[in-house]
Amino acid sequence: MIIEERAYARAGLLGNPSDGYFGKTISISIKNFGAKVTLYESPELRIEPDPEDVNSFSNLSSLLSRIELHGYYGGERLIKASIKKFTEYCRKHDLELSNHNFTIRYRSTIPRQVGMAGSSAIISATMFALMKFYEIDIPQAALPTLILNVEVQELGINAGLQDRVIQVYGGCVYMDFEQKYFKRHNHGVYERLSPFFSNNVFIAYKEELGKVSGTVLNDIYVRYHQGEALVVETLEEIASLAEIGKEKIISQDLDGLSQLINQNFDLRRKIMNISAENLQMVETARACGASAKFSGSGGSIVGLYKNENMLMRLISEMKRIKVRVLKPILT
Repeated sequence: MIIEERAYARAGLLGNPSDGYFGKTISISIKNFGAKVTLYESPELRIEPDPEDVNSFSNLSSLLSRIELHGYYGGERLIKASIKKFTEYCRKHDLELSNHNFTIRYRSTIPRQVGMAGSSAIISATMFALMKFYEIDIPQAALPTLILNVEVQELGINAGLQDRVIQVYGGCVYMDFEQKYFKRHNHGVYERLSPFFSNNVFIAYKEELGKVSGTVLNDIYVRYHQGEALVVETLEEIASLAEIGKEKIISQDLDGLSQLINQNFDLRRKIMNISAENLQMVETARACGASAKFSGSGGSIVGLYKNENMLMRLISEMKRIKVRVLKPILT
């Protein structure tokens, strides 16, 4: 039996720039891009590399370009760490694993390091496939925490739960990571919302702006835990926008939701340095009448437009600055 599992890209619609601060967020799952993991029984346990992971280059310039765009690390380490954490979880919870080996490989269409959760999608899809292969059931609310631990505990990557929650739940999800509840349950409160705005949302991205999100957010993490008042207060205000945004989504208030998206980015600028090219994407969208904020740590933005004429103008203006615009398919 061949098992195929997928996890999709995501965009953070409202809330904390990262969710490791016991805050609140709203995210959407984007079916346009995804990571697919294929797994089947085999005599030996084998991890097949993705073409992006193969260490063969046409010349020195090709090698340097790959490193500059994608960094030094491919997806194989994500697969290995996922298998290790899955096995440890099963042993801890007395879940017996059958004595079968497998071959596993992944493929991803998610643009790398532009804030669409490409790494966590590979891990999530791997977890889905392992659960199916070994017929193991992990509670839905607990699964994002396990996926997060692959990166934080095994690989030392600064990350939060937002990406993993939306990839497990799909659709549009409001997440509340209130500290007392989280510490008691080891997960937040997750609520599915109906994305009434699905015909008015856009994603724009530029792969050349890709950065490793953990690196981008490390400065905020340190300043937050040092108790810097500006950072702590701003993150609390950003989190409150997600709570207000939930009510705007429930009441189907498109203009109100659009205003919150702009406010979210403006608050983020108070505590984070924004590169000129990233800022240009947001300002170009706003000049067209659309709202806009980062969908993650930079390299891509998400926002709302009012009508098709605005969308056409948005596509045209973004093309001038070499940014691709797409209408996301929400899962």
